[in-house]
Amino acid sequence: MSIAVTVWNEGIHDRENEETQGIYPDGIGAALAACFPAPDFTTRVVELDDPDHGLTDDVLAATDVLVWWGHAAHDAVADDIADRVVRAVHDGMGYIALHSSHHAKPFMRLLGTDCDEKFRVDDERQRIWVADPGHPIANGLPEAIVLEDSEMYGEPHNVPHPEATVFISWFEGGEVFRSGCCWRRQRGRIFYFSPGHETYPIFHHEHVAQILANAAAWARPVEGAVDVTYRHAPDRPESGG
Repeated sequence: MSIAVTVWNEGIHDRENEETQGIYPDGIGAALAACFPAPDFTTRVVELDDPDHGLTDDVLAATDVLVWWGHAAHDAVADDIADRVVRAVHDGMGYIALHSSHHAKPFMRLLGTDCDEKFRVDDERQRIWVADPGHPIANGLPEAIVLEDSEMYGEPHNVPHPEATVFISWFEGGEVFRSGCCWRRQRGRIFYFSPGHETYPIFHHEHVAQILANAAAWARPVEGAVDVTYRHAPDRPESGG
């Protein structure tokens, strides 16, 4: 049975940024949808300006994996819709957060932190190292993937300790970043992948597309999944006393 993927694209850069329009003439959402080819996947694209941001109860009920790309309007997402997404993840829907979506309301609520990081936009080379080659999301990939131009994201990244760190990136400025991380929240699986700035053709890269397809296959609902509950705070050593 095919995996039902819903791509949530904010849609603002597609309309307002000429550079983005040149790279993604059909929109970022369409480029992401192309990463999930039939017959293994069925896809739909929804956007911020759709009714209920495109995320009605019926849409989420029919979604195995929600892929989220946002950047300029995180605060424009209604709180009740963000909570609806969180509930769907808790019930078993997979959630893939891309690039600046570490600041998306659903992602921060699921992880329980502000998810802040260092960043710099300076057309830098990014080398994405496969840190966990045995993980399903790394299937079929070389040991490293090079993006000639990318936005730098650097540590520290204020997220809870990942269940798996599949990718670690190095940038020309010397920074490193945990660029592909996995968590579980109740019955849902979460994957964060940092590359994807709107002025670089990253989602056209064949290995990035493979990562996203692998991630959707990993994050899809699992029948009989164990309910996993973590405390919503980064792991820290307990103080003595």
